[in-house]
Amino acid sequence: MKESGTKEKLLAFFEENKGAYFSGEEIAERLSVSRTAVWKAVNSLRSEGYEIDAVQNKGYCLSASTDILSAQGIRKYLKPVCSFLELEVLPVAESTNVLLKERAGAGAKEGHVILANTQTGGRGRLGRSFYSPADTGIYMSLLLRPQGYCPDQAVRLTTMAAVAACEAIEEVSGKNAQIKWVNDVYIDYKKVSGILTEAAFSLEDNGLDYIVVGIGINAYPPKEGFPPEVEQIANTVFRTRQSDGKNHLAAAFLNRFMGYYAARDNMDYAKEYRARSLVIGKKIRVISPAGQREGLALDVDEECRLLVQYGDGSRETLSSGEISIRFS
Repeated sequence: MKESGTKEKLLAFFEENKGAYFSGEEIAERLSVSRTAVWKAVNSLRSEGYEIDAVQNKGYCLSASTDILSAQGIRKYLKPVCSFLELEVLPVAESTNVLLKERAGAGAKEGHVILANTQTGGRGRLGRSFYSPADTGIYMSLLLRPQGYCPDQAVRLTTMAAVAACEAIEEVSGKNAQIKWVNDVYIDYKKVSGILTEAAFSLEDNGLDYIVVGIGINAYPPKEGFPPEVEQIANTVFRTRQSDGKNHLAAAFLNRFMGYYAARDNMDYAKEYRARSLVIGKKIRVISPAGQREGLALDVDEECRLLVQYGDGSRETLSSGEISIRFS
């Protein structure tokens, strides 16, 4: 077996038995490799940041405090609805959305997921950059190829992702998460997650070819702190390191999202989206190419569209766009 294959099998074994000690001989027997291969694989994992203890007469142990994104670490939390997903975890990527669109163009199947430990060119909506420091967040893109979807239905995937992110955060951290229309997730009135959904259409029939749902989640505060331009508005899911926090959070998101996606005609997510709205009843500013208008967010309808009333009494239902809100 190649060294890389041994390392992958060893990591899966350690993830399933985190905090427990096993002798090199026992590991070698279970993995059907040599003790030398185990030793090499342990050293390789250590070089990638995994905290693996080695104690005489006890053996090797993956520290329970380890929290590094890995396909093996995520899979142990996934439910059957996610069984077909193909996970690709990278130490660094320019942009998981850009990379996955390249994979999609080359024929990647629905369910291909790319995750990165950091992004050098993370992208948000409207061409903005998305701050993606190493070791502190989850940067993930999911490829979908839904049949018979129209553009309006494709927009639903963004709102599904927002609800799934809220539910995943609540499941793993116990914190209340809310949605700033249309695609930002907040904790305590500060942003912890953003979603970027991109679609490609066939040139032959103008039908939907694929959709990439990208999400970034701030798991931990950066060691050097957030940059000045976002430090007043950014938040994190966790304050301190958690055992397997990122793997558990990534898996919880995939479980929730794929559950909604599998039940495409079930609109329960829309009820959850409205219940978690951070903007209903708030004064907002609607930003569009035509300019900016002050208004009041009246409601979110069953299609997750935002109903706004402007100062002159006129009303508008927004299916997409940009708003700003002041929470103070």
